Amino acid sequence: MIEFRTMQATDIDAVMQVEKKAYAYPWSKGIFADCMRVGYDCIVAIEEEQMVAHAVLSVAAGESHILNLTVAQERQGEGIGTQLLQYLIDTARVRAAKTILLEARPSNRAAIHLYESAGFNEIGCRKAYYPAPDGKEDALLFALQL
Repeated sequence: MIEFRTMQATDIDAVMQVEKKAYAYPWSKGIFADCMRVGYDCIVAIEEEQMVAHAVLSVAAGESHILNLTVAQERQGEGIGTQLLQYLIDTARVRAAKTILLEARPSNRAAIHLYESAGFNEIGCRKAYYPAPDGKEDALLFALQL
């Protein structure tokens, strides 16, 4: 059974292990520390004492933004992302958000499928948003009305 809890400073090393295996351009320790410092909802998913996923959600002025949602590479495809995404949606609702926004790389078909399965709709594109081997990759912008 997966347990979701608030990320602690002591979790950052484990978070970074998941992050570095999952992405060619991972977030830094400093970014996670800053997100915790400013009070974003930083969540870790634990199963059998192992970190299996993490996420960062900001909520302000009735709008929320999923800034990061990462499932351990070796655990992808098991439904962990679906559970974590639902946890974030529930958290946004509790915090009185009316909308959730997020970005995804067009090349990340699994993430796009996850978001569309949860009811997110593509609403735009941010040009040259993500770093990529050949320069920059666009980001598809998705929204879910709560």
